[in-house]
Amino acid sequence: MSGRPNLMTPELKANPYPLYAELRRTAPVCQVDPGGYWAVTRFEDVMFVFKNPQLFSSEGFGRATNPPWLGGNPFSESMIAMDPPRHGRLRSLVSRAFGNAAMVRLEPRVRAFAQEVVAALPLGRPVDMVSAFALPVPASVLCLLLGLDPSLRKELKHWADQLTTVTALGPEDTERQGPVRQAIVDARRYFSQVVEERRLRPGDDMVSELLRAQVDGEALTEDELMAFLFLLLVGGLETTANLLGLSLLVLMERPELLARLRADRSLLPRFIDEVLRFEAPAQGALRMTTREVELGGVRLPERAWVVALMGSANRDETHFPDADRFDLDRPGPQHMPFGHGAHFCIGAQLARLEARLALDALLDRCGGLSPVPKPVVWHRSMVVRGPASLHAVVHPARASVQRGAHPGAGEAQGIHAAAAGIGDGQVTAGGEQPYHEAATPQRGGAQVCQRPRAE
Repeated sequence: MSGRPNLMTPELKANPYPLYAELRRTAPVCQVDPGGYWAVTRFEDVMFVFKNPQLFSSEGFGRATNPPWLGGNPFSESMIAMDPPRHGRLRSLVSRAFGNAAMVRLEPRVRAFAQEVVAALPLGRPVDMVSAFALPVPASVLCLLLGLDPSLRKELKHWADQLTTVTALGPEDTERQGPVRQAIVDARRYFSQVVEERRLRPGDDMVSELLRAQVDGEALTEDELMAFLFLLLVGGLETTANLLGLSLLVLMERPELLARLRADRSLLPRFIDEVLRFEAPAQGALRMTTREVELGGVRLPERAWVVALMGSANRDETHFPDADRFDLDRPGPQHMPFGHGAHFCIGAQLARLEARLALDALLDRCGGLSPVPKPVVWHRSMVVRGPASLHAVVHPARASVQRGAHPGAGEAQGIHAAAAGIGDGQVTAGGEQPYHEAATPQRGGAQVCQRPRAE
C-alpha cells in the first residue's frame, strides 16, 4: 500500500473490508483521507480508545462534524460530542425512553408500523427497498416518539443524510456544502416550531419531556434542546435504516438464510447480531487525543483526530474466527456494533427491536428477494455505512409455509428459486407477472464494484 488510503472512494464504500484487513496486517494505526484522521483498525486498539475517554475525547466528534465552512451544527453540540461527567447527566434525561419498559410499550406500535409498510410493498416487480421498506419503519417510530408529522419522513431522512456527510466533505467540496448548510437551516426551523408548539400544548412525547427536564436544577437551554433533537434525528433514522438495508443485501446474497429465517423466526435476533458484526451500519467513531499517546506502536500527537473503525474491528480475525464469513450460528455477541462504554448507543435496544419486527413482517409476505441489474447507491459518510438506494424484487411467500414450521425440501427449493429470480411464473396479487431477471447486487455507483462473496 502506497500513500494514504481514501475511505470515501466509491469502491471502498461498496466494500471496505479488504482494505481494513490490509491495514490490520500492515498499518493498524495510520493516517487516512479525507481529513488525515488516524484510523484505528484492530479490535484491541479500538476497544482501548473506547475504554479511555480521558485520552481519546469525544470532543473530536464535535470538531470533526462542525468544520469552519459549515458555520454551526447542533448535532456537533449534542451529548455524543461530550465527555463524562456532563455526558452522563444529559444522557440520563432520555435513557428512560429507551429502556426495557419503554420497549415493551413500543413493541405493538412498531409491529403495526412494520406490518403496514410490508403490506404496501409491490410484489413481483422492482422496488427501491430503502425508500419502500428500510426507511418508513424507523421514520414512523421517530415521529411517534417525538410527536412529529409522519408525512415529513422523507424530509427527516434527507436532513439526517446530509448531517452524516459532513465528515466526507473537505473545504474544496463547495458544491456539496450548500445542501448540508440548507438541511441544517431547514431542520432547525422545523424543530423550533415543534418546540414552540409543545410549550403551548405539551403532549406525551420526548420533546415535551425535554422541555420539562432539568440538569443540575436548570431547564435545558434552546441550544441544548436543539442539540438533543438533531441527535435523535440522526440516531433515530440512520442506524436502523442502514441496518435494514444491509440485512436485505445479506439475504439477497444468501437466499438459503432467508429460507431458514422464514422457517424459524427465533433466529432473527441472532441474524441481526451477525449483520451488525459483518456489515456494521456504524463504521467509525470520531475522537481527539487529549495528549500524546502511543497506540498500536504509533505515537499520536496531542489533539490528533482519530477514527476508531468498528467496521474493521468487527472483522478482526484475531478476535473472530473466520471473520469474513457470515455465520448465523456464531456465538456472541462479542462485537461492538454500537460502540462501548459511556457512549454505547442509547438507542441500541430500539434499533434491534425495529429491525426484528420489520424483518419478521417482511418474512411473512416475502418468499424470496432477488436483485435487479441496477447499482447499489451508497451513503457518503465516514462514520456510517448503508445503501441509499437498493432495488430488488420481492417474491410472494407461499401460503403453505407457516410461521415457525420448517418447510419441506420442495418448499425450500421453491423459496430458493424465487430468491434467485427463477420462479414458476405464478401471477402475483393484482395480476402482475413476477419479475424474473436474475442478477447480482451491484455494489458500486456508476461503476459496478462487486464484492467477493464470503460464505
